[in-house]
Amino acid sequence: MTVKDTETEAGLGREAESVEEQESDNQLEWTIESSEAKQRLDKFITDKLADPAISRTQVQDWISAGAATIGGRTVKANQKLAAGDQLVVIIPEPQAAEIVPENIPLDIVYEDSDVIVINKPRGMVVHPAPGHSGGTVVNALMYHCKDLSGINGVMRPGIVHRIDKDTSGLLMAAKNDLAHLSLAEQLKEHTVTRKYIALVHDNLQHDIGTIDAPIGRDDKDRKMFTVTIKGSKHAVTHFQVIERLGDYTLVDLQLETGRTHQIRVHLKYIGHPLAGDPIYGRNKTVALKGQALHAALLGFTHPRSGERLEFEAPIPGDMQHVLTNLRNR
Repeated sequence: MTVKDTETEAGLGREAESVEEQESDNQLEWTIESSEAKQRLDKFITDKLADPAISRTQVQDWISAGAATIGGRTVKANQKLAAGDQLVVIIPEPQAAEIVPENIPLDIVYEDSDVIVINKPRGMVVHPAPGHSGGTVVNALMYHCKDLSGINGVMRPGIVHRIDKDTSGLLMAAKNDLAHLSLAEQLKEHTVTRKYIALVHDNLQHDIGTIDAPIGRDDKDRKMFTVTIKGSKHAVTHFQVIERLGDYTLVDLQLETGRTHQIRVHLKYIGHPLAGDPIYGRNKTVALKGQALHAALLGFTHPRSGERLEFEAPIPGDMQHVLTNLRNR
């Protein structure tokens, strides 16, 4: 676990695949090696798919429905893998979405027949979940778009990646499966550019640096994440100071990986939590409904034309108001 003060961006080589993998339209096959033995089945599949839009819960649902077999026999999600196991996973065909389209205004930054990029407001949930069955980005997209990709299931059509409810900024969605697969692969290969602007507590000493620390579930609260070795995933965040505002610092952040709550966890880890963060932050903070975090820049290669696209969204009014007050103190 390291925090590096550096003038150059760290580059990570792609890890070599340790299994033999074959693909057809919707069938995946692996031969488990000794180094992969004793892993839980659901975790292994989720890690191998490496699609931020496909959750472990969804993989567990697939397994429960009989989509995974070892040696031709159906298995349970908590099955421990053994060396030599022949694992076959048949990804279920997309189902017709049963989400109610809602006429919710969208701040559309870019749109064509394959992708749509929106500027999500703070406080808006990306997709339906327990406690948030409506009013989400997906509900709005279902109303606005005639078609969305079905790869990610009925509850998250078109969603390739997510940003937290209380984070504002740029979000891309896929209108068809070709676009979804391309964008998901770009996320996996770390070729999507994602830059954030954040207000953090205290004076961040380094002007530029890298936080390289693995992230996993918090043993004390499974809804939270933390920097840990146990059951973790590699996570890297690059930062650069934009402006120092006394007991706060405005920073530019670039994600090299895309773990759940990565920025929030990494900033807490180095002792500079996000201002306004209700989970990982401090009680005494700025007057803002949610964390002071904005997805300001998004860049990717268009899945059909191959053109490199890049979009920017200005800091939202509520966050700008906080910054103005801090500067005028």
